[in-house]
This record gives sequence, C-alpha cells and structure tokens, in this order.
Amino acid sequence: MELSVILPHIEALIFASDKPLAEEEIEEYVNRALAFMEDRTTADQVAEALNTIQEKYQSEFYPFEVIKSGGGWQFLSKKEYHATISLLYGDKFLKKLSVAALETLAIIAYEQPVTKSEIELIRGVNCDYAVQKLLEKELIVISGRKEDSPGKPLIYTTSKSFMDYFGINTSDDLPKIQEILNNEILEATRLMHSNTTVTSEEQTEEKDITEHDTANTDPATEVAKQDSGAEEEGDNI
Repeated sequence: MELSVILPHIEALIFASDKPLAEEEIEEYVNRALAFMEDRTTADQVAEALNTIQEKYQSEFYPFEVIKSGGGWQFLSKKEYHATISLLYGDKFLKKLSVAALETLAIIAYEQPVTKSEIELIRGVNCDYAVQKLLEKELIVISGRKEDSPGKPLIYTTSKSFMDYFGINTSDDLPKIQEILNNEILEATRLMHSNTTVTSEEQTEEKDITEHDTANTDPATEVAKQDSGAEEEGDNI
C-alpha cells in the first residue's frame, strides 16, 4: 500500500486515540479500514510513516508533536507551551504525587512484582494509603498473587499509565540505581568543592584587607601611638 495513502489515516488514529497506540495496533486498524487481501500495510510501512509524521511535527510551526511514550504513539504538546496549558487546567494540571506515594511507586517500579509487605519492609512504615492512591490513579495494577508465600498476598506491578505518566516506554527505560548513586556522589563532590573554594576566597579577601590596612597606616599616627605608649609607661614608673 502506498505511503501517501496510509499517512493521513495513521495521523487520524493517533489524534483520535485517548491512549498511546502501539505500532501493531496502528497496523491492524489501517488494514481493517483500507486493505485488501493482496495489498496489506506492513510493519515496515507503518514505521516509515510514523517517522515521516514525527519529522513533520518537529517543525516550530506546530505547538504539539508526535512521540512514542507510554508504550505507544501519541500527540503531546511541546514543553514550551506547558505553562500556557496549565492555565487551562489549573490545579489538576499541576497536581503531583506525595512523597510517600513517590517512594512507594519507586519501590514497585524497581522491585516489581512485589507484595505490600515487601514494600513496607523496605520503607519501614505502613503503605496501605499510598498503595490505594496509586491504584486509584492507575499507576500500578494488581498482577496476581504470590502463590509460594503464606496467605498468597497480592503482588503489584506498574501499569501502562505509569509509563505514560513518566514518559517512558518500558521499565528498562528507568534510570539505573547505580547511575543515580553516581550522580549523587558527583553532586556532593561538586558542592564540597564549591564550599572549599568559597572559604578560600573569603580567607584570601580577609588577608588582602589586612595587608591593605597595614600598608595604608599613616607613619605619623604610628609615631604618635609609640610616644603615647612611652608616656603611659613613664607614668606607671
């Protein structure tokens, strides 16, 4: 099938979808809508069409773009316009997760599949409320039960909405723990070096001021001080 034929249909599908569309889904929908048995759209054609659409909306003329996020393709506004759009949605647009919810979500993301008791063991506190909120926001899902544990507790994993929320396509896109630790060490080293530099500069500045004051002392004033000291010593005798 000609690329020029399927391009507008793929654009329309992505635009109309309320969730990210995977390439396999796009291929299926296009074939159901247009294809005949002898002329079907291929995965390579869909991939080429998506690249063409993506390049089109990278132009500064458009305030939105087509990107792969959350495991599929979708239209998203460009970051330059986020502040303007936030005025339309108000607090809903700016609402963020609590620290407790973020900590719980991070544990699930890196340890999944994981039970609630395992999460609490890592956090050291009860996490019923945080888990419930994450389920309500559809950032995590119940993926089954841990059959080999007493009571067969529920196990939790991240959802497709989680990937969409954080702009990643798979859990492999999460930053590696070692990378985060290395960045923290580098930041701590930078701050330590910065503080040392400031202290050295302050000491140098104080030394310069002292030397400047000594160099600018009036000789007559020094002689007067010495005479005054001698007179006081004579009086004491």
